[in-house]
Amino acid sequence: MLTLLNLLSAVALLIWGTHIVRTGILRVYGSNLRHVIGQNMSKRGLAFIAGIVVTAMVQSSNATAMLVTSFVGQGLMALMPALATMLGADVGTALMARVLTFDLSWLSPLLIFLGVIFFLSRKQTRLGQMGRVSIGLGLIILALQLIVEAAAPITHAQGVKVIFASLTGDILLDALVGALFAMISYSSLAAVLLTATLAGASVISLPVAIGLVIGANIGSGILAFMSTSMQNAAGRQVALGSLLYKLIGLLLIIPVLDPLVHWIDSLDFSPQEMVIGFHLLYNAARCLILLPSVGLMARLCAWLLPERPEINGTAKPRHLDPTALVTPSLALANAVRETLRIGDLIDNMLVAMLDVLRGNQTAVTQEMRRLTDDVESLYSSIKLYLAQMPREDLSEQDSRRWAEIIELAINLKLASDLIERMLRKVQQQKTSQRRSFSEVGLDELAGLHSQLISNLRLGMSVFLSADKESARQLLREKRRFRAQERRLAHAHVSRLQRKIVQSIETSSLHLELIADMKRLNSLFCSSAYVVLETSDTGALIVDDLADITHSP
Repeated sequence: MLTLLNLLSAVALLIWGTHIVRTGILRVYGSNLRHVIGQNMSKRGLAFIAGIVVTAMVQSSNATAMLVTSFVGQGLMALMPALATMLGADVGTALMARVLTFDLSWLSPLLIFLGVIFFLSRKQTRLGQMGRVSIGLGLIILALQLIVEAAAPITHAQGVKVIFASLTGDILLDALVGALFAMISYSSLAAVLLTATLAGASVISLPVAIGLVIGANIGSGILAFMSTSMQNAAGRQVALGSLLYKLIGLLLIIPVLDPLVHWIDSLDFSPQEMVIGFHLLYNAARCLILLPSVGLMARLCAWLLPERPEINGTAKPRHLDPTALVTPSLALANAVRETLRIGDLIDNMLVAMLDVLRGNQTAVTQEMRRLTDDVESLYSSIKLYLAQMPREDLSEQDSRRWAEIIELAINLKLASDLIERMLRKVQQQKTSQRRSFSEVGLDELAGLHSQLISNLRLGMSVFLSADKESARQLLREKRRFRAQERRLAHAHVSRLQRKIVQSIETSSLHLELIADMKRLNSLFCSSAYVVLETSDTGALIVDDLADITHSP
C-alpha cells in the first residue's frame, strides 16, 4: 500500500511541477506566446512549428490547447491553423518526454535550489517568475525519478503481473487502458513513463506497451475536450479536431502494428528506450501525415459542433476566458478587450441619443434599452472576472492595469446610466409637454454631442495604447469642451433675453443636457489621468487649476 501511495504521490508531483512551469512561463511570456500563436498563422507549417515551440516551453500540450481554444473562441484565430498548432503540440510533448528521460538527476536539486532563492527574493519580478519555472523543472525531473523508483517494486508484485497478464496485445483494449492511465494521472507524459517502466521490468510486452502509449495520447485528447466544456462552439471544435486526429492515428497504425513491433524489437535498445522512442516516432509521423488534412478536419468539426445563434438578445462576453485567469497578463488583456466593447456600446448609445434629440423616438428608444442592458451585462461580467484574479499574485504593473480596467468599466457604466436619464428627460419634454428645441439650440447640442463622441473614442484609444501624447491631447480636448460648454450656456441665456419662445420652453432641459454632457466628457477623459499621473504632473496640475477656476 505504501509503495502504491509513493507512486501516486510521484505522479501528483509531476503534475504539480508541470503546472508550476506552465503558469510561470505564461506569466512571464504570456503575451509573447499569444503573439507567436496568434500572429502569422495563416500557413499551416508555421502553425505546426508554433505548436511545437510553445509546448516545449510550457511543458504541456494541455496548456497549448488552453491558449489555442481561447484564441479560436474569441475569434482571434481560425480553426484550420488552430488544428495545425494542436498537431505541433503533440509532437512538442513527445519531444519533451524524450528529453526528460535522460539522466538529469544532478540537475534537479540545482534547479530547485536556485529557483527558490530567486522566487522568494524577487517574487513579483520577471526574474522571480523564472525562479518559479526553475522550481517546476526541478520538480518534474525529481518526479520522474520517483516514478521509476516507486514503480519498480510494484512491477515485481504478483497481483500486478496477473492484472497486466490479461493484456495480450489487443490494440483496442490496450489503448483503452492507456487512455484511462492518462486520464487518472491527468498527464499523458506520466502514463507513457509508467508504461516504459513496466516494459523495462518485463511486466508487459512491447506490443502491449505500444498500445498503452497510443491510448495515453487519446486520453490526453479526451482530457483537453472535457476541459473545453465551458467554451463556446468555436473553442470546442479545436479540442474535438485534436481528439479525432488521435483516434485516426489509432486506426492508421492497426494495419502496420505487427511489422512495426517486429522492427522495433529487432533494434538494439532497452525496452524503456523503445517505448519512449516509439512515442516520439508515432506522434511525429502521425502529425506530419495528417497535417495536410487540417482544412477538411476544420469543416468536419464545424459541421459536428455548429455555432448556435443566441436566443437572448443581451450581449454576452466574448473575451473573458476563465482558463486564462491563471495567467494575469492574458486575463487582463481579455478584460481590456471586453471593456473596449462597452466603449463601442456607449458610442452607439450616443449616436442613438442624437436621433432622439432630432425627434426619431420609438425605434431608437427600444434600441437604447437594449444597449443599456448590454452595457450592464458586460460590466457585471468584467467585474466578476477581475474579482476572480488573486491580486496578491499580480506584479505592480499588472495590479495598476487591473485598477485601470475596473475604473474605466465603472465610468462607462455610469455614462450609460447618465445617457439613459438624458433620454428620459428629452422624451418627457417632447411627448408629455409637446415642446421641442429651437433650431439654433438643437445645432448647438449636436455640435457639443459630436465633440463628446470624439473624446470618447480618443479616451478609449488612450486606455488601450497608454500613449502619453494622446493623453495630453485628450486633456486639451477636455478643456476645449469645457470652454465650449460655457459658451453655449451663455448663448442660451442670450436667447432667453431675446424672448425666443422655444428657448424659453426648453430652457431647463437645454441647460441640464449641457451639464450632463459635461459630466459624460469628464468620465470619458479619465483615462488620460491614469497615463499621465506618473510622468506628466505638469499637465495634470494645469487641468486641475482649470477645474478649480471654472467650477461654479
